[in-house]
Amino acid sequence: MSIRHYNITVKGKVQRVSYRFSTHAQAIKFNLTGFVKNLHNGDVYIEAEGKEEDVNKLIDWCYVGSPLSQVKEVIAQEDNQLKNFETFEIKK
Repeated sequence: MSIRHYNITVKGKVQRVSYRFSTHAQAIKFNLTGFVKNLHNGDVYIEAEGKEEDVNKLIDWCYVGSPLSQVKEVIAQEDNQLKNFETFEIKK
């Protein structure tokens, strides 16, 4: 099974609701590498690499998010350029 790289943007009330920390926990659970960070416009941006089925589990989770989040939209785009991340990080 090949490794996939996805760029994911999550829109809605996703900052100041532990969305990044919850995403980190889910990514570790699904054996993914990459990062999650807040964007200046209020969105959360994720780059995730792993088996396609595991990345899809994270994307599905993104629609639910952390308990206090209110997700309005998830935009997930596959990127053919692997970055070969070693861990999954929370970026500022």
